Amino acid sequence: MTFNTNLKNILLVVFTTLILSACSTAKKSNLDGDVYTGKETVKYLASGVPDRVFFATNKSSLTTASRATLRKQAKFLRKNKKLNVTIEGHADERGTREYNLALGERRANAAKDYLMTYGISGKRISVISYGKEKPVNPASTPLAWSQNRRSVTVKVN
Repeated sequence: MTFNTNLKNILLVVFTTLILSACSTAKKSNLDGDVYTGKETVKYLASGVPDRVFFATNKSSLTTASRATLRKQAKFLRKNKKLNVTIEGHADERGTREYNLALGERRANAAKDYLMTYGISGKRISVISYGKEKPVNPASTPLAWSQNRRSVTVKVN
């Protein structure tokens, strides 16, 4: 009886250790669906103002996180009235060059339109699409693709 109780306790400890070690090595994903949510490729337009927003595959609609970032950009641009920006549209490597250039332009225009709804003059914002020509992550993985589907706001002056 004592041997069975000890064996059960040992097995319980081993099983608990395995479960806890599996939980501690689980990697947090940088993807929400297929939209990038991490920070390692994000740079800053100004202190606390991220310079880029991310998009889902084949989409140019803004996510909730994208709109929050663009509101921060709009606030910064309202304080810096002489500053002009260019919004670069980007796509991942999949798809034709022409398709990705058009998609990048739609993404950049979506960001521009959103900034304009917050009072930023369209005259201060230019748009350019690089399509798949300037990846931030050159790998061919779902994470790299999600990092490359973006628009980036760049100071002009």
